[in-house]
Amino acid sequence: MNPYELTISQARTALDNKELSSRELTSSCLERIRSVDDTVHSFISVTEKKALQQADAADKEIAQGTPAPLCGIPFSLKDLLCTRGVTTTCGSKILENFVPPYDATVVEKLKGQGAVIVGKVAMDEFAMGSTSENCAFTIPENPWKPGFVAGGSSGGSATSVAAMECLASLGSDTGGSIRQPASLCGVVGLKPTYGRVSRYGLVAFASSLDQIGPLTRDVTDSAMMMNGISGYDKRDSTSVKQDIPDFTKALSEGMKGVRVGIPSEYFGEGLNNEVATVVESAIQSLRDAGAEIVEVSLPHTEYCVAVYYLIASAEASSNLARYDGVVYGYRDQNAESLIDMYRETRSNGFGDEVKRRILIGTYALSSGYYDAYYKKASQVRTLILNDFRNAYESCDLIISPVTPTPAWKRGAHAGDPLAMYLSDVLTISANLAGIPGLSVPGGFSNDGLPIGIQLQGPHFQEEVLLKAAYNLELATELGNRCPDI
Repeated sequence: MNPYELTISQARTALDNKELSSRELTSSCLERIRSVDDTVHSFISVTEKKALQQADAADKEIAQGTPAPLCGIPFSLKDLLCTRGVTTTCGSKILENFVPPYDATVVEKLKGQGAVIVGKVAMDEFAMGSTSENCAFTIPENPWKPGFVAGGSSGGSATSVAAMECLASLGSDTGGSIRQPASLCGVVGLKPTYGRVSRYGLVAFASSLDQIGPLTRDVTDSAMMMNGISGYDKRDSTSVKQDIPDFTKALSEGMKGVRVGIPSEYFGEGLNNEVATVVESAIQSLRDAGAEIVEVSLPHTEYCVAVYYLIASAEASSNLARYDGVVYGYRDQNAESLIDMYRETRSNGFGDEVKRRILIGTYALSSGYYDAYYKKASQVRTLILNDFRNAYESCDLIISPVTPTPAWKRGAHAGDPLAMYLSDVLTISANLAGIPGLSVPGGFSNDGLPIGIQLQGPHFQEEVLLKAAYNLELATELGNRCPDI
């Protein structure tokens, strides 16, 4: 087995037993990037020199004994997490040369544990998209089938893990941007409860929805990552003071006493038959493991897409107002007046999807329309949250598809942004409600494309999701399966 094929838990054992050094592990991942990234296009930037320096430092820590669980492990980072001294582009021309003077809290946490960062990976511009085709620099390919989308917006995170270019990655999830690419690329993706993981240093898209989380090859690694990145941060006003459990202790076999809810609204018209079959098989696996299966209802699901795209676009309009060419980022050099400079900088610096959402959001917040759109969407958001609260009175977690279909061909939604928006219908409700959601591999389509299973739970109940995902992983035996690239 090549070192890059190891999971985090396997690598931890090999590193601690001195069977492998972090430099050897990191060099293996860097060589893997050189070998396959011309095909999968995961990376915007590869930080080889810094990675090897971090690996050497990790080896010294390991030699002294009692290293942190993530010490010496190579990771990639979605390119909207600020990294001191390393370009952070958000997949946008407007931040093409932006080098932050500080690290995001999650990056600090990884570095503080001696982790190795091999580079920054591709994403939809400012995390706005479901395919990563909106990236200004490179577009990730689905490692399982060339010509098909990797998902988004954390597409590069998913492909870098699936293609074994690193052992794990950090992405962000505003409406499914961790879970959806994880599903389409056959890896594990976890969106934590809003407030569980600090957002300090995450370049904002929609501040009430954004959340950072891990993409890994198996469920054990996801739990290890959650141990490493969770916790209160006074620099993030939305961070919650909540005890951090050892998430790995949730990984036990058997589901006796756990109630699993099936929402009828998630299994209606438009659901691909192959996806439905995989999810039904997963439900049976949990039943066989001892879970009680119950029916639940989320009656306001039909409003989720409209509510999400109003709230997310309104917050994006506000957050992205700072990119005006004055303080940092791209500036148009040909403008003859300040107003022209603003207009040309934003027109040339932003891509079409970002401009579309800024326009939607600005309209929704404008005088005379605020009450009709943004305020009304916020009120319906509360109804969606109450749907989940009511459902969790009769179940401990909810199971569903992640996406209505497996991955689709690149360019299929290029002229139809509404079709792309509708592909998020099963994931955006977790962000609106602030609850945790997880995607775990469940099977494959007849075309060999991965299909994920979505698990959602009450606030700060990631442990029950990890337990269920662990049992599904045991049943499907899909953990750490690699595409042939």
